[in-house]
Amino acid sequence: MQQIALSYVIEPRGTGRGPIRNPLMQLLQAVRDHGSISAAARSLGLSYRHVWGELKHWEQALGHALVLGEQGRRAQLSEFGDKLLWAERQAQARLAPQIEALHAELERAFALAFDDRTHVLSLQASHDDALALLRTHAAAQGQLQLDIHFTGSVDAIGALNQGRCVMAGFHTLEHPPRGSLAQRTYQPLMTPGLHKLIGFARRTQGLIVAAGNPLGLHALADLTARKARYVNRALGTGTRVVFDELLQHAELAPDAIEGYARCEPSHAAVAQAVASGQADAGLGLASAAHAAGLGFVPLVTERYHLACLKSALAQPATQALVQVLRSPAWRHALGTLPGYEGADSGEVQSLRTLLPWWSFARKKKSAAPA
Repeated sequence: MQQIALSYVIEPRGTGRGPIRNPLMQLLQAVRDHGSISAAARSLGLSYRHVWGELKHWEQALGHALVLGEQGRRAQLSEFGDKLLWAERQAQARLAPQIEALHAELERAFALAFDDRTHVLSLQASHDDALALLRTHAAAQGQLQLDIHFTGSVDAIGALNQGRCVMAGFHTLEHPPRGSLAQRTYQPLMTPGLHKLIGFARRTQGLIVAAGNPLGLHALADLTARKARYVNRALGTGTRVVFDELLQHAELAPDAIEGYARCEPSHAAVAQAVASGQADAGLGLASAAHAAGLGFVPLVTERYHLACLKSALAQPATQALVQVLRSPAWRHALGTLPGYEGADSGEVQSLRTLLPWWSFARKKKSAAPA
């Protein structure tokens, strides 16, 4: 069976909306209507050579003759050519409602590109329920469409630095200490003066456990003491950085955690692993635990940061984002998510303001000897 591929064109308004067009079917219809390849070519505004070449190309590709006729006699479609036109008319008639709906849906989608009041912002970010809520909220306000690709925090900042997105979302502990794993992970990726942070949210991370917390897990040490099966996040994710940092603080070795090497791609996937009984615990968001009807043991408070290049602050899409984040409506929406609260939402801040790693006092140059 042959494969059917669809395509579309963007045209000025007023040109009319016709059926889905196929160049081969247009050629065959023209040959049928005019009785010769040369007349068909003239009716389509094409050269005889082009039409002849296209017909021969499709005969070879489809394995059947399309046009019959001897020199000096009227050209006519072969039986196969007739059947192709018949099949196309049948499909157009049966699918007319769906085709009309597809036309309308495409036009609605592309209308955003021609609306000067609407902006699109590309964002790569660590998995976060508040960002998903922000995407819906911003779209409903009619000002901003967020094109979000969820990935690890490290990959998100890397994409920002490579120009593959305008904004990157990552998260750290509320007060990340100097010399921490977070510092060693993120400091090489950003530069004061070049990168800026936009306040987004404060959120709680902890152990997602079965409803009622049957194993009585209250701290990371309980994972080993009660031989709990853990489910981790992948390397490069902000949650993995936080978990490894917590292990170091608790003086626990990774190989002491059963399941440390097992990884899931998101907070929701961690919750699903616990809900299905495949794991006893995993570090994740309070909102993910609540959505899955699971228990939650809070451990740390984080700041979720939106990073961009300083040059992006003047872009209309970034300004629209800042306006949405500062609005009372957004702060109210954020407050409906378990474990979330606003934290300088929409405020543009330097790296030195939120993270302590660049705030070391500069050493004064020693005076030259006399």
